[in-house]
Amino acid sequence: MRNALVRIAIVAVCSAPLVWAPADVPAQTAGGQFGTVRFPTSCQPAVQPQFERAVAILHSFFYPESVKAFEAVIAADPDCAMAYWGLAISQRPNPLVPPWAAEGLKRGLDAVQKGKTLARTERERDWLSALEQAYAGYDSVPTRTRSERYEQAMEQLARKYPDDKEAAIFYALALLEAVDHADKTYARQIKAGAILEPIDRAQPAHPGLTHYIIHAYDFEPLAARGVAAADKYARVAPSAPHAQHMPSHIYSILGRWDDSIRSNQAAVKASREYAAKNFPGTTFAQEPHAQDFMAYAYLQLGQDREARRVVEELAAITKFSGARNYGRDTGHTAPAARYVLERAAWSEAPALAARTDTYAYAQAMPRFVRAVSAAKLGKPDAAKEEISELQALSKAAENSYWGEQMHVLVLAASGWHARAEGRNEEAVKLMRAAADLEDSTEKHVAMENRLYPMREMLGDLLLETGQPVPALQAYEASLHAAPNRLRGFYGAAKAAKATGDAGKARKYFESVAALAKNADSERPEIQEARAFLTARQ
Repeated sequence: MRNALVRIAIVAVCSAPLVWAPADVPAQTAGGQFGTVRFPTSCQPAVQPQFERAVAILHSFFYPESVKAFEAVIAADPDCAMAYWGLAISQRPNPLVPPWAAEGLKRGLDAVQKGKTLARTERERDWLSALEQAYAGYDSVPTRTRSERYEQAMEQLARKYPDDKEAAIFYALALLEAVDHADKTYARQIKAGAILEPIDRAQPAHPGLTHYIIHAYDFEPLAARGVAAADKYARVAPSAPHAQHMPSHIYSILGRWDDSIRSNQAAVKASREYAAKNFPGTTFAQEPHAQDFMAYAYLQLGQDREARRVVEELAAITKFSGARNYGRDTGHTAPAARYVLERAAWSEAPALAARTDTYAYAQAMPRFVRAVSAAKLGKPDAAKEEISELQALSKAAENSYWGEQMHVLVLAASGWHARAEGRNEEAVKLMRAAADLEDSTEKHVAMENRLYPMREMLGDLLLETGQPVPALQAYEASLHAAPNRLRGFYGAAKAAKATGDAGKARKYFESVAALAKNADSERPEIQEARAFLTARQ
């Protein structure tokens, strides 16, 4: 049974031709540095350092290395109940990015139940019983319900054992798992941060503390609180690819593009080294997410050749290792879509592949870009066909977070379709509805940078229909939520210029020129900004 619990299906479903990577976890165990964890157990003293190392790996979402590490503990001490807890919790490779495969959830529940038969202390039974709430009824109880039950169980555990800092840390993570993306008070996130920060001051080398503080503050109104954690996480767990990437969640929200690029270059390097050593001929599943961040940052700096390189590298992937999740699929698909949108390269959109073997939002992104591009090129019938496909995807995921996000795309694409048919008033109404709906929810950790800020796109439409004053308002509101965006600055400059506000136009054109100081492209907006500034020297 033990071997069955740790057998991992490595799913590969993104780029044709696709094949399956080996199902067995490779024999060699990760070395390196993953931070420091103190987690007392009743296991044999000789395996305690191994167990704590396994928990440190787990805290950086390093799957399947976490599974391998806990299996090694069991091999050395078959009666170590908490190693089965570790196997169980590792069956959700990134606990913040559901859905998870049913077979993995079953393995998790089986591991919990095995651990409960071995537990020697009440505390360990309580740990296992709390985790059981995340898996019980996995085939019938909705994910959100199970996440909330687990959150409540971890709160009780943390209260019962106030000196157990790992209980507090995993309770904070459970709060983040149960976040409501429509809650603009950020109640769970702020509570998680308040739990984690005092412990982090006492245990600065703990990987989970730093990691989860970043996740807690991974939202625009809170992001500044996460800078210190972002600046140190890669040093705390330098051997974990995810630790190299995670700082860019904060950097990207704050528009720190060079920092985001450096962070994700390190993450991609670590992912490739790991895959080459453990799963030769595959791409580690965490790489596309990091590549998407990198492409997005390059595009904000006008470094289009570098962004194109990322797009081409992702297109060349034929086989993945590691766990499939929304972050992998969106990361694999988004950069090509962004490459068209951020450059307004509408004629390139028909070449975007609309895949059917990915999660729904990954399917929706290229269709959205194709719809907008068709409308922009004066082909409303083609746009309407793509919108129909978007509507079907959204309908199939109705009453879910991703269904709502796809409805945002439907509204925005419909706005451009209306514009292509000369129905300007309806176009603005639809685009404003898209922006309002997007603003009413938060971005998801699996799609950290939204495909395109809809408030900014509203500004584009308003400016195009001769309404520079509300366009400028839309651009400035968007830049507040998504700062330091090249096209946001450019749109604001154009709108300000159209209103006769030369001073504000100059300020925004200066921002465009500053972002593009190392640009490797000659985008029209960059050339226009430089020409405007040169003429007024």
